Order: sequence, then C-alpha cells, then structure tokens
Amino acid sequence: MAAVTLKDVAERAGVSIKTVSNVVRGAPRVSDATRSRVMRAVDELGYRPNPSARRLRTGRSGLVALVVPELATPYFAELAHHVRREATLLGLTVLIEESLGDAAEELRLANGVGASLLDGVILSPLRVTPDELASVTDEFPLVLLGERTYGRNRVVADHVLIDNVAAARDITAHLIGLGRTRIAAIGVDRQGSATSRQRLEGYQRALHEAGLPFDPRLAPRVEEFDRHNGLLAMRALASLPAGVRPDAVFCFSDLLAVGAQRALHEARLDIPDDVAVAGIDGSEEALYSTPSLTTVVPDKAAIASLAVKCLASRIRARSPLPFEVHVAPHWLEERESTLGGRRPVRL
Repeated sequence: MAAVTLKDVAERAGVSIKTVSNVVRGAPRVSDATRSRVMRAVDELGYRPNPSARRLRTGRSGLVALVVPELATPYFAELAHHVRREATLLGLTVLIEESLGDAAEELRLANGVGASLLDGVILSPLRVTPDELASVTDEFPLVLLGERTYGRNRVVADHVLIDNVAAARDITAHLIGLGRTRIAAIGVDRQGSATSRQRLEGYQRALHEAGLPFDPRLAPRVEEFDRHNGLLAMRALASLPAGVRPDAVFCFSDLLAVGAQRALHEARLDIPDDVAVAGIDGSEEALYSTPSLTTVVPDKAAIASLAVKCLASRIRARSPLPFEVHVAPHWLEERESTLGGRRPVRL
C-alpha cells in the first residue's frame, strides 16, 4: 500500500499542499478551523512525515521519544495518547518506549542512545537517580515528567509535574470532610519513590490539619502501584480489629484503588458505607468501575501540551534556553465510592 502523501491529506481536507505542510510543521498563521480540518485528515489517513527527507532538509528528523515506565498502566497509556496528539500538531512524530522502571534503561533513553534519529526525549523517570541524570548533556533536548524533584542546577532538563502533596492533601481532606476518622493510605512503596513520599506527605498533612493521628498500621507497604498490590493491602487492612480497621482509604493510584475495591467486596464490606475509597490518576477505569471511583484528576492534556511544547522549543532553539519547572493543574472528581448512591456516568 502506497504511503500517504501531503497531497492526499490536502485533497481530503480541501486545502493546499502548502497549508498542510504549514500545519504539520507547526507553523503560525493557520486558523484553528483549518488546523483542525487538516489534523482530522491526518488522523483519518494515517499520514506520517518522512523523517529521512526532513533530516536532509532541516538537519532534524522530527522524531521524538516518549519514555514511560509501563504502557499497560492506564495513566501512561492515556498520557501517551495526549502526547502523540500534541506532537502531531507541532509536526513531530512520537516513538513510545517502555523503561519498565529500569534505571539503566531510563538513563540510556534519556541520552537518546539507541535511536540516532531522535531530536529529543520526554522521560517519565521511576528509578534513575538525580546524580545519574546530571550526566545527561544539555546538548540533547530532554523534558522530565512526574513527581521526582531534581535540582535545576544539576539536571539539564525542563520538568512538567503536578503538585502531588497538594493533590494528596485535597483528597484526604475530602474523606475527612465526610466524617471519616480512620483513613488508611495504600501506596507507601518499599522503594521510597518520590511519588509515594509526596503523596504520603500530603496525606499526613491533611490528617495533622484535622487533628487526626497518623497510625502506621493504616499505611501498609506495597511493591507496585497496581491492582494486585491494592488487593493485598486492602485485605490486610480489612482484617484489622474493628476499632482499628479503616473507615476510608486513600490509594496512591487508581489501579491500587480498583484492587482495594475488590478486596472490600470479598470481605463483604460496603463502599462507601463501611469504607470510602478514593484514588489518584483520573483514569477512565475509575469512571466506569462499580462503584465509580472518586479520584484526583491530573490534567493529562495540559501535561502533554507543556511537555511537547517545551521539547519543541528546545529542539528549535538557536541558543540554549533556561530550564523551567511547569506545574499542571489537578482537580477532584467526587463519585460513588465516597459519596454513595447511584450516579450516572458524567462524560
């Protein structure tokens, strides 16, 4: 099957080839209506720029990589969708890599090793240390995602994140506001990841502000932020004596919360009457679970837009740009798992 060309896209969108070229290159002075029409044709036809021809013409390939720990995790799958969409608007093609949380692989990909045509990388690090990332040269464009805190003077990269401490505090305060007093935290990981530490800090801050004590028995350790670990942790919590057993649980990911919900179902404990459950990620799985899951929603579209635009600016810059930290918004979606009742899915 012949490759889709600019001409094909132009005919589908009803515009000139020059207009299509301007849109896929991210050139200014194209109306929003025309850009949307062209991008719809690009999606429908599956058009992809030719990186070899582009490199010969501009010295750049137009190829960038998105590196995430695991694509099977709904959060990263949804984020990848937004990154690809944003990149296409700027005329960039995204290669998606899984690091599987391996520090050596994260560092290798942060340096663009293994893909000589890459113009830059967006990396969501899980295990690589600040000292290791400090070795990355500022000659290769790099944008970091996630909650790890790297000194600006040590790691030469822009950083896009949400305020995890505030997000965890917000959702814990929501549970406290419902009159819950024995609130568990599922997500204290054995590796001591920055995500876990920051969400624990926000949880403890909300408890302190409400005059509630932190009980280590209500913060079981987990290996991963997945359904299986949520199930195991909630089984342990459900087996605690009645005076200790939690009446609410904040899970550090939606997947942990889905596992916790299953454990509560097995224990014949009602959600939310016996135990209210909340998560963080804003995944579609949370929306369609039964009961629907109260969750903190990071603005994944904003995260993707900030990351891609930072990377594109760095790729196209003629001189070094200052490195910046960008904080994307988040909000709380209150649903059946804490409010009770039967509520229609709000799309």
